Amino acid sequence: MILKLYGTSYQSVQPNFNPRALTEITFRRDRAFSISAEEFAASYGKVKELSLTAETEGDVHDHAEDALLKQLEKGLDDLLKGLGEGQVLVVESPEGEGHPKTRDKKKNVVVDGQNRLYFYWWVDPPLRVGVYRKKG
Repeated sequence: MILKLYGTSYQSVQPNFNPRALTEITFRRDRAFSISAEEFAASYGKVKELSLTAETEGDVHDHAEDALLKQLEKGLDDLLKGLGEGQVLVVESPEGEGHPKTRDKKKNVVVDGQNRLYFYWWVDPPLRVGVYRKKG
């Protein structure tokens, strides 16, 4: 399960990574679980903190960015599958400044005698998540 702090409570979320959105790396509340921040702090302890990032490249802008977001989501899925009993992931990247964003660099290349653009994509800053374990 992935949790994210909203106000005074941690709520379960699902990744909502969309290359066509203004903010590509977001999470959508699924309303399956909620716990107050105070109760969470008393019940869970941090095991470790991880930073997730991704890099892709390609000659089609949208395809390369979509592949980047799929790579990042796969990294998140792999972390979820590796969680132990009583463990949860918590999105720790702050909203606003410091929130992960997709970045790109374009390069002119010559293909069959024609100028084309080639795209390099990465996530900066990385998506920060914490692994927490239920105490006791």
